[in-house]
Amino acid sequence: MNNPFFVSMKNGVEDEAKKQGMEVVVVDAQNDAAKQINDVEDLIQQGVNVLLINPTDSAAISTAVQSANSLGIPVVTLDRSAEKGDVATLVSSDNEKGGEMAGEYLVKQLGEGAKVAELEGVPGASATRERRAGFHNIADEKLDVVAKQTANFDRTEGLNTMENMIQGNPDIKAVFAHNDEMALGALQAIQSSGRDVLVVGFDGNEDAMTSIRNGNLSATVAQQPEKIGSLAVQAGADVLAGKKVYKKIPVPLKLVTVKKE
Repeated sequence: MNNPFFVSMKNGVEDEAKKQGMEVVVVDAQNDAAKQINDVEDLIQQGVNVLLINPTDSAAISTAVQSANSLGIPVVTLDRSAEKGDVATLVSSDNEKGGEMAGEYLVKQLGEGAKVAELEGVPGASATRERRAGFHNIADEKLDVVAKQTANFDRTEGLNTMENMIQGNPDIKAVFAHNDEMALGALQAIQSSGRDVLVVGFDGNEDAMTSIRNGNLSATVAQQPEKIGSLAVQAGADVLAGKKVYKKIPVPLKLVTVKKE
């Protein structure tokens, strides 16, 4: 589990489970959709009472969700949705709104028509689709997106992809990365190139917040991963107790910038 966002989410799950007197088994799919399906099937075989899933691929995970459904095991998804199957609730930020917040920030900083790049998350993840959609709600009308490519929510891939983007588009003024890990990788590439490019991330992880305080990363759309985790456990407990839960439990976002807004 090399992404700080998911470490925080796991901590939120474990802390709330302890309060609820629930035992937690944590497995890490490492961004591998096939491994995640196998992990979920294994947990079903172990006889778990409720499944909390952060889908690597929203379509691929559907078969595992349906397997749980067939055995009456409730499923709660965190941060990303499942395309098929019955999910008791999705606990997540409004990813599309977050993408819009990033786009609006760049327009405010650079003015309309500025040339920008986009580092996209894992293809197939609902968070990738939604953040992209929100960003383009603003960017398609007010910015010029000259380059976009996936870097799989990964810092090293963010660095390498940004290096190539800078070489191909030396007049880029800003980049929106679908998460902080890619943003921090992109920032390294930009600093090495000596260029002045705004970088906006998404998550609000500790490294990103430190980078913003130091005046390096321009902004991040901050999520509350620990709260996502704790609310998911609470929802799971409510479902097991026969209580009704909302189909979507939203967790607020906040734009954190170099200058306090």
